[in-house]
Amino acid sequence: MVDTVARGNLLGMAAAFVLLAGLLMALSGCAATVGSSGAGLGPEVITPSDEPEARRRARIRLELAVNYFETGKVAVALDEVKQALVNDPTYGDAYNLRGLIYMSLNELGQAEESFRRALGLRSTDPNVLHNYAWLLCRQQKYAEADKYFSQVLTNPAYMARSKTYMAQGLCQVRSGLYEQAEQTLLRAYELDAGNPVVGYNLSELLMRRGELNRAQFYIRRINNSELANAETLWLGIKIERGLGDAVAARQLADQLRKRFPESRELSAFERGAFNE
Repeated sequence: MVDTVARGNLLGMAAAFVLLAGLLMALSGCAATVGSSGAGLGPEVITPSDEPEARRRARIRLELAVNYFETGKVAVALDEVKQALVNDPTYGDAYNLRGLIYMSLNELGQAEESFRRALGLRSTDPNVLHNYAWLLCRQQKYAEADKYFSQVLTNPAYMARSKTYMAQGLCQVRSGLYEQAEQTLLRAYELDAGNPVVGYNLSELLMRRGELNRAQFYIRRINNSELANAETLWLGIKIERGLGDAVAARQLADQLRKRFPESRELSAFERGAFNE
């Protein structure tokens, strides 16, 4: 696929993966659960000694699975998740992680079953809802995905709002809702202006809509930082050419040639494929 979600390493499919994997540490099934004290003193913090032995063993397995998954050892991570569920089949976080793993393997049916199991245990968990929404987007169920993203964002206690706005905006781009996508990505940018995935996709969307001066603002911020890569330089070249700034375009092309000589972006530049 050639849309803004699926191009290259940093800003394409890996970026979509990052926005999901960044939520993995929000495991809510550890020994920090709160319950009622029964004494009129408000919620009681559950300490490790209160944690059932089966959940403790499952939690340890899941922590290992998270570490393996984040380092790319997907098969080992999946095996650890399976062991966690053997210890505690009611562990919602394990099903959530299993869904992410299957999604990374493009096993979307198994991912969906995993997220549904997680939601059956915790129907309002914003992290599970976010991940399930992204799965629905990948399945091109855009309206349903948008509904779940919006549900996540109505939760006042949810802290990863910029990631969800980003995911929702990328999904809206995929569905062709460009005006909505622009507003959603702008919300993400307001919350996390340093996120290159948001800046890149916002710039590309604005270029597509012919708003080159605005597109230039976002891509220049990335290309003037250490986060620049072949994709961002190539987008910058196309925007500078569109604005008639030959000097800026040439400077970016020199960087692209020097830093990324084997990139497909340099190949496209040398072919003059500026409309790709």
